[in-house]
Amino acid sequence: MSHRSLFLDRDGTLVESRHYPSHPEQLVLYPGVIWELRRLQAAGFRLVLVTNQSGLAHGYFDQGQLDRMHEHLATQLRRGTVVLDGVYVCPHHPEGTVPELAIACDCRKPHPGMLIRAASDLDLDLARSWFVGDILDDVEAGNRAGCRTVLVDLGTERSPERPGRWPDYVGRDTVHALRIVAAVEGIVVPVELGYRPPAWSDA
Repeated sequence: MSHRSLFLDRDGTLVESRHYPSHPEQLVLYPGVIWELRRLQAAGFRLVLVTNQSGLAHGYFDQGQLDRMHEHLATQLRRGTVVLDGVYVCPHHPEGTVPELAIACDCRKPHPGMLIRAASDLDLDLARSWFVGDILDDVEAGNRAGCRTVLVDLGTERSPERPGRWPDYVGRDTVHALRIVAAVEGIVVPVELGYRPPAWSDA
C-alpha cells in the first residue's frame, strides 16, 4: 500500500525566509515545527522536502554548498527525532548563468515534477498526501499533483487568480499549517480551519 506524504517547501515554510541562503547556519527552523513534524511522522506520514533552488542556476552557490546546507538541516531535524524521507531539488531557472541549468524544466514549481518523481521513488499516494508551502507556486504544484494543500501565510501572496492556485487551507504560520493537516487527518483535536489572509479579497 502506498504511503501518505507531507511535502514541505523549504525557505519560508520549514526554515526562516532568507534571500538565497548559501551557508548551513542560515537555515533556521521555525520554532515548534519539529514537534508538529514528529507527530505527523509518528502517524505514518513520509516527510519530503521539495524546493526550488535557482541559486544553483544563477551561480550563487554550488551543489556542494547546497548539500552541506541540507545535511545541517537534516541534523537539526534528527536531534528532534524527525527524519526526512526524501529531498528533491530543482536547480533550474531559464534566466540562469550556469548554462546546463539555465533551462525550462518540468520540476520547477509550480510544475509538479518533483512531487511526481518522489511519489514514484518512495511509493507515495499523492491523493492521500499534503503539500505545505508559503507561496502560490507551491500550492499550484501540490494541486497539480493531486495533493491537498495548505498555504503558510507570510503576507506576500494576493488572492489566487485561477482555481488551480487556491489552497485547501491557509495557516497563519507553519505550526498552524501542520496542525491543520493533523486535525483534518484526525490526529489531534480540530483547530481553526477557516483562516483567510488579510490581503485576500472575497472574490
